[in-house]
Amino acid sequence: MRTDKIVEQLIRHEGLKLKVYKCPSGKLTIGIGRNLEDRGITKEEALYLLYNDIDACVTDLYREVQWIRDLDGDKQEVLVNMCFNLGIGGLLKFRKFLSALESGNLKEAKKEMLNSIWAFQVGDRAMELANIIYNE
Repeated sequence: MRTDKIVEQLIRHEGLKLKVYKCPSGKLTIGIGRNLEDRGITKEEALYLLYNDIDACVTDLYREVQWIRDLDGDKQEVLVNMCFNLGIGGLLKFRKFLSALESGNLKEAKKEMLNSIWAFQVGDRAMELANIIYNE
């Protein structure tokens, strides 16, 4: 069997859609006919997507929050986690938090993280991340 031929044929017949859509039978589908409702994705595929998303967050952070390079690894990871959850646009709205973190006022940065609707929405996640920023 010629894999390249069947790939070309399936792309032509199924189409290539990079966002979730409903196929003619009403099933949520993505890519080249991947039925998400019946088949889903594998753990390996989910991890592949996660690594790509982390890379995109790091790229966004290096572009928008250039001083991130001056932080230790744990604090950089907090910003990646928040960027993953909120998107870069959402994270950039945390102006007081980011300003306090940039200036090294970690206690204030923690306070600003926890003084948000986001912290209420994500609960333990916010507390865990805030304690990485500053743990009394």
